[in-house]
Amino acid sequence: MALAHSLQALDQRRSVPSRQLAGPGPDDATLMQILASAVRVPDHGKLVPFRFLRIQGEARYALGRFVAARSKARNPEASEAVLDKDRQRFSHAPLVIAVIARVDSQHKVPAQEQLLTAGCVCFALLQAAQAHGFGAQWLTAWMAYDEEVARHLGLSANERVVGFIHIGTAQTEVPERPRPDPAALLQDWTP
Repeated sequence: MALAHSLQALDQRRSVPSRQLAGPGPDDATLMQILASAVRVPDHGKLVPFRFLRIQGEARYALGRFVAARSKARNPEASEAVLDKDRQRFSHAPLVIAVIARVDSQHKVPAQEQLLTAGCVCFALLQAAQAHGFGAQWLTAWMAYDEEVARHLGLSANERVVGFIHIGTAQTEVPERPRPDPAALLQDWTP
């Protein structure tokens, strides 16, 4: 029975668009349970090459204002619709967890493996949020790769945003989407 339940959780996973997330979000105790599940990822060398930033309340709007201003600085010709979209990016879900990769490029564990560990945390966060009855979406967009946004978030030179995980209560049922056929992706290797 446990196998069927575990596979059902994986098989029913789907992203809820951040625009369709509202309050309530997880309380502090539930968030700690979600994060405790999310950190149980493969981690070669036990480096813990990630950390979290909680963005909630007014901080969501402040980050949105900064992102919109940065968007305008990057592209002075940006339309008001584009700027408004950037301004609102973090305002829908009541909670956004930024997953930050902390990559030690001098360590014997390759940087790519450290980055993959942080990516696994993002996926595990989605799974854990859904298991607790919340909707969630993993987003990046240009701001996840922008040095000024990273600086504004207080990231160090060896850190980068791997994902912004938006978590809240789904306001609508998200339909299933077509998924790839695993048989079409599987190939036997022969020497």
